[in-house]
Amino acid sequence: MSPRKNASSRRATWLAFGLVALAAFSASAQPQTNSIETTQSELEPGVQQNDQVSNDAATVYSEPEFDQGAEATRAYKSALFTLSNLTAHPPSHTHDVFSQPTTTTPSLLSALLPNPQGQGPLGSAIRIALKLRQQFFLFRLFSGPSGNAARRKDEEMRGKAIKVVDLLQHSAELGNLDALYTLGYISLFPPSSHFPSDPRFAYDSLLHHATLTGNASSQALLAFFHATGYADVVPIDQAQALLYYTFAAQGGHKGAQMAMGYRYWSGIGTVEDCGRAVEWYEAAADEAMSMFLSGPPGGQTLPQTATRLSDLDGGVFGPGASVASTGINVIKPAVKAGLAQTAGETWDDVLEYYIFNADRGEKDFAYKLGKIYYQGSIYSSAGGIGSGSEGVGRVPQDFHQAQLYFLQIARQVWPRDPPNPLQHNAPGYKAENIKQAGYAPKSAAYLGRMYLRGEGVKQDYAMAMMWFERGAEFDDRECHNLLGVMWRDGLVPGRQDMKIALAQFTKAAGNELAEAHVNLGKYNYYRGEFKLAITYFEAAVRFGSTFEAHFYLAKIHTLNMRIANEGSKAGFCAAAVSFFKLVAERGVWDDDLLADAEAAWYSGTERGKEIAILKWWVAAERGSEMAQNNLAYVLDQDRSMLRLTRFAPIEASNDTALLALTQWTRSAAQQNIDALVKVGDYYYHGLGVPDEPEALRWEKAAKYYQSAADTQFSALAMWNLGWMYENGIGVPQDFHLAKRHYDLALETNSEAYLPVLLSLVKLYARSLWYTLQGGKDGLNLWKYDADKMSVAERARLKREIDSGSKDTSQQDGGAQPIPNKEERTIEEFEDDGKWYIGKASEDFRRRQQGDVVRAAAAEDDDDPVQWARERRNAENERDGDFGPEDYFEAALRGGHRREEEVDELTETMLLVALCALVALLIYVRTRIVRRARGQEQEQQQVQGGQRDLGVFPLPGDPARQEWNIVH
Repeated sequence: MSPRKNASSRRATWLAFGLVALAAFSASAQPQTNSIETTQSELEPGVQQNDQVSNDAATVYSEPEFDQGAEATRAYKSALFTLSNLTAHPPSHTHDVFSQPTTTTPSLLSALLPNPQGQGPLGSAIRIALKLRQQFFLFRLFSGPSGNAARRKDEEMRGKAIKVVDLLQHSAELGNLDALYTLGYISLFPPSSHFPSDPRFAYDSLLHHATLTGNASSQALLAFFHATGYADVVPIDQAQALLYYTFAAQGGHKGAQMAMGYRYWSGIGTVEDCGRAVEWYEAAADEAMSMFLSGPPGGQTLPQTATRLSDLDGGVFGPGASVASTGINVIKPAVKAGLAQTAGETWDDVLEYYIFNADRGEKDFAYKLGKIYYQGSIYSSAGGIGSGSEGVGRVPQDFHQAQLYFLQIARQVWPRDPPNPLQHNAPGYKAENIKQAGYAPKSAAYLGRMYLRGEGVKQDYAMAMMWFERGAEFDDRECHNLLGVMWRDGLVPGRQDMKIALAQFTKAAGNELAEAHVNLGKYNYYRGEFKLAITYFEAAVRFGSTFEAHFYLAKIHTLNMRIANEGSKAGFCAAAVSFFKLVAERGVWDDDLLADAEAAWYSGTERGKEIAILKWWVAAERGSEMAQNNLAYVLDQDRSMLRLTRFAPIEASNDTALLALTQWTRSAAQQNIDALVKVGDYYYHGLGVPDEPEALRWEKAAKYYQSAADTQFSALAMWNLGWMYENGIGVPQDFHLAKRHYDLALETNSEAYLPVLLSLVKLYARSLWYTLQGGKDGLNLWKYDADKMSVAERARLKREIDSGSKDTSQQDGGAQPIPNKEERTIEEFEDDGKWYIGKASEDFRRRQQGDVVRAAAAEDDDDPVQWARERRNAENERDGDFGPEDYFEAALRGGHRREEEVDELTETMLLVALCALVALLIYVRTRIVRRARGQEQEQQQVQGGQRDLGVFPLPGDPARQEWNIVH
């Protein structure tokens, strides 16, 4: 073969390889339209005056002559395009609050290899290889980008950021007001670390834009500056803030409407006016409901719930001491996620375990994995599919993977689909002799929902009805409910019948599905039967519906408020505010500040934390209790037990403490009991409070503790009060009241056993010493005084008396009258004192605490992490007594299964004693060895008369030669 022919073949080979590489790179580097649309939607509120921009965009570049307006539009469009490319890159962090930051930029290798999330052994091998790549240094060394490459990438991104700012300034100078708003927005909320943060420039730009256009978005941000004095740009002026918020709310800005409602409800910068608060919150809730109904059948997918940072740590005061992690609150997803974090589990590990078992043919794992991929979260919200999911368990959403797992399960019962989906009942399309369908009906509900809403598949109402009817054959509640929606709305031609729809809703409601109760409630609401509608909506709230049920309940309370007399108007008004507020805060598809703040916080950068604090602050001004709690938690100045002592590393910042105290106070006003205790702590320690005598501060602290203790939920507040009564700080010294509060703390939370025991021992010792010194009215160690029973003892005695009287009445054949449904409804809506935000929901939770616990224990609401952990432990026990994880524990399982458990406190004290004994023995042995060596050295010096050479060997010692060789 000639050299020319060889050269030609080599060139052809390289050309082919280059084309393949170019195709792969172009496929992996395509702009992400979702991110572009998101960026434009964030900046779109400021667009008001240039409506012709989108229509003339195609002709801007073709005009040869210079036109100032066209040039301004061209620069603005170019800036938006560059900004979209910058924000389209995946962030260097994930929403998994427990995962380590990883880079996810697509590469040629990832484009050619199979999907790491795929099924089978190949996908598992790839996932294992990726984990090894993250863990070992050599893999990171050879696969990761070099320092020079990363530096060049950073410089490139910074150059693009400069280009965006320059183009926006150029466009604004030419008169483009949209560019002026965008420039101010990105100066306040930099899209990435490559953009400068300049709050003063942002304020000036927004002020100029608001002056020229009266734009509501600009006015809302200006109001935030005046309300908070952010970055000392302007002094705090609540009157000016209220003025800007009013103009922005009148202009239709939802966030400003929420801020106005919160200010009128709380009396911030104005007098308290519940009626005005209802008006503004209703306007915000109406806008949220309008956005919800603009989606596919069933409404928009609800945004994932936000997370309190303190819940991940077991509450503000840690696990056990916080109300957030005791009692019924232990089933909250954020608390369970924090426990999983403590156990060292990540969401990647959970998904890996689920995928492994699903690939082995475990249908329960496959179904739960499909749910996780469908909702994009490890944890689903109570109330069914339509109630959304929890943001604390956020994972990448993948409808395609969800459909694969659901189909894998459903095909066991329905192996084929007919050409005409509405004729699926024909023979041959359903497996024979199916007695237990397992997870197939539930999977059919998800498949039907995906076809109904066009999620991951082409929207097809006939296919949706086919899957719903298949699931309804096995009485699946989701299938019944969505079949009712299709029959009610007539989505399939020729199939619209309200009677059939109501029958389907009733079947689903009988299985305690929240959305079915909502649909029945809406049917009665629009017919004017409000009393019956209230019954259905309340049931929906009990079963977990968090959006539509709250909206319609608020509407009914608003109607009742406007026709009620002065005596009951306050209760209806407060309930309406509470429900409207919940709807407005959940319906944040266009402006989810809490989700953005959470993502920025877990980016791990200082700029990210600054942006997170800023967005939490903006949301807090709009009345979000969760934002107020998060902001106070990250700024907390009272975390250290050594605060304000000589061991404190830094002095507390009074400005930061003042801001934290303000947010703790506002959070406490919205019934956050841990925040109420925190406010007491701040007054006790003098953090963020005015300069005043200690006695006055302690009195205020005692009042806050008393308010928290009166809720009967905070054991810590009760213990604090007991300590204050014991020492006479902030309250008169009273040993009996101290004992009562200590006992009540133990009664409220059994985990407080050890601190209460130690406190009682000290209290009795102190009381004895007080009595020996001649004091009176001390605690009696030898005689039990019935008149001085503790609060806990009185409560226990009352329960015994009540239970005894109940048993007596039952034995005597007496029957208690049971009020009918109408009487119960009337009683529940009677005015029962002062209302506050969240009281309506709290009453529901208290009245139906048993139902909530039962619903949390249901199969669909199982904690996926705990469920997988129990399955793993069950497999280990089934395989044998000696498992690979803990041989000692396995031996106990095999040889001592019937023995009683050893008391944990005894074990702990025994271990402490053994550790102390070992430490003492080591100390004694060290002293003996040291004394022996000292005596030997003294003897050698006396005998040889040689000087002590320390660690260097003496002359004549063979070790001296070894020392020389080594050195």
